[in-house]
Amino acid sequence: MSEVVLAERPLVDGDKPPLPELTAPAKNPLLDHAILPTLLRLAWPNVVALSAGTIVVIFETTYIGRLGTEALAAMALVFPFVMLTMTMSGGAMGGGVSSAIARALGAGDQQRADTLAGHALLIGVCFGLTFTVGMLIFGSALLQLLGGRGNVLSQALGYITIFFAGGVIPWLMNTFAAILRGTGNMKMPSAMQTSSAGLQIVLGGTLGLGLGPIPQFGMPGVAAGTLTAFAIGAGVMGWYVFSGRARVRPTLNGFRIERGMFFDILKVGAIACFNPLQGVLTLLIFTHMLAHYGTEVLAGYGIGARLEFMLTTLAFAVGIASVPIVGMAIGAGRIARARRIAWTGCAIAFTVVGLLGTLIAIYPHVWVNLFTNDPGVREASRAYLATCAPMYAFLGLATVSYFSSQGAAKVLGPVLAQTARLGFVCAGGWYLLSIDAPATSFFWLAAASMVLLGVLSVLAVVLTRWGPKSGPVPEVRPALS
Repeated sequence: MSEVVLAERPLVDGDKPPLPELTAPAKNPLLDHAILPTLLRLAWPNVVALSAGTIVVIFETTYIGRLGTEALAAMALVFPFVMLTMTMSGGAMGGGVSSAIARALGAGDQQRADTLAGHALLIGVCFGLTFTVGMLIFGSALLQLLGGRGNVLSQALGYITIFFAGGVIPWLMNTFAAILRGTGNMKMPSAMQTSSAGLQIVLGGTLGLGLGPIPQFGMPGVAAGTLTAFAIGAGVMGWYVFSGRARVRPTLNGFRIERGMFFDILKVGAIACFNPLQGVLTLLIFTHMLAHYGTEVLAGYGIGARLEFMLTTLAFAVGIASVPIVGMAIGAGRIARARRIAWTGCAIAFTVVGLLGTLIAIYPHVWVNLFTNDPGVREASRAYLATCAPMYAFLGLATVSYFSSQGAAKVLGPVLAQTARLGFVCAGGWYLLSIDAPATSFFWLAAASMVLLGVLSVLAVVLTRWGPKSGPVPEVRPALS
C-alpha cells in the first residue's frame, strides 16, 4: 500500500494546508518485472531439482537391479503409487497451496498468507495419514491387482510398508516447498530437493545393498533411505519457514480452523489431484494394451516414455514457476498480466520441448542406442519416437496451461482436458484392438492424444474467465516485506 507522508513544517498565516505526498511503493519483482526474464529466473532452479529426480530414478533402478530381477519387478509395481503420492503432494495440492499464498500476497494480505500456510500444513498431515492408512490396509490387494505374486509381491509389500508408514513425510516436504514457492522463492525448495535426491541415492543404496557393518535390508532399506532423505529435507525447510526467513510464517499460536482457508487451497488442490490420477491411469491402460504386442514393443515404448518424462520435466519447471507469478497478478487484480504470463510459459514449453522432441524423432538412435542392442526393441522404439516425439510439444502446452490455471484458481478446465484424453485413449485403444491393428497404430493414438490434451488445455485457459464475475477489481501493488 502507498504510504502517506505529511510535511513537517508548521503552518503560518497565509499558508494553505499541504497536500498529501505519495511515496512510490517498492516494486515487487513478480508483479512489476518483465515476464520472460522473471519466468526464466524462477524456472531454472526447478530444472535442476527435477533433473536430480530423474537421476535418482536412474541410480535407484541400478542398485535395485543388483538385488535381482524380482526386486526390479517389485519396484515396477510400487512405482505408480509412489509417483502418485509425490505428484499429488507436489504438483497438485502443492500447486493449490502456492496459488492461495501467492494470491494473498498479491493482494497485500500478509496475515491471510500466514494463516493459509498453517492450514496448508494441516492439509498435508491429513492427506499423508490418509495415504498411510489406505496403503497399509489395501496395499496388498492393489499390488495383487497389478499382477504381484510370490516373492515379487513380498518385496513390493516390504517397500510400501516402510514408505507409507511414513506417508506424512513426503507430504510435509512438498507442502513446505509449495509454501516457499508461493512466495516466489524457488531456490530454497529446489536446493533442498536436489540435496534430498543426493541423500536418497546414498542412503537408499547403502541400506538396500548393505555397506561395511550395515546389513543388506533389501527393498525395505531402499524405502527407509528415501524416507530419511525426505525427512531431512522437510526438517530444513520447516526450520527455514518457522524461523521467519521466508515471506510467510505459519500461524500456530492461537491457531483456529477456518473453512474459508481450507476452501481457498482445496478449490485448486483437490481438483488438481485428479490430474496426476488420470495421468497414471492413462499410462497403465495404454501399457496394458501394448502388452498384447509382445515384450519387444512394450520395451520399445518404455524407452520412448523415459524420454517423454525427461523432456516434459522442462515444461514442469516452467509451469511450477508460473504458479506464484500468475497467482500474485490475480491477487493484485492484474488479469491481463496473468494471461500474458500463461501464454509466455506455453510458448517457452512448446518451443523447447517440441524442438528437442523433433530432433530425437529425426535422430532416434542417439537416444535408443543408450538402452538396448536388441534389434526388435530398437525398431519399436524408433517407430514410437518418430511418431510421438514431435508431439511432446503439446504435452508442454498442457503442462504450463495446467499450472497457470492453478495460479489463477481456475484449474477445472485443464483437469477435464486430461479426462478427455483418458477417454480418447480408452475408446481408441479398444477400437484398435477390436480390428487387430498393428502396434504402430497405437503410437499414432498416443500422438493424437497428446495433441488433444494440449489443444483442450489451451482452450480451457482461453474460455475460462480469470477475472472477477462482475466489475473490475482495483489494482493493488503491495510492497515487498
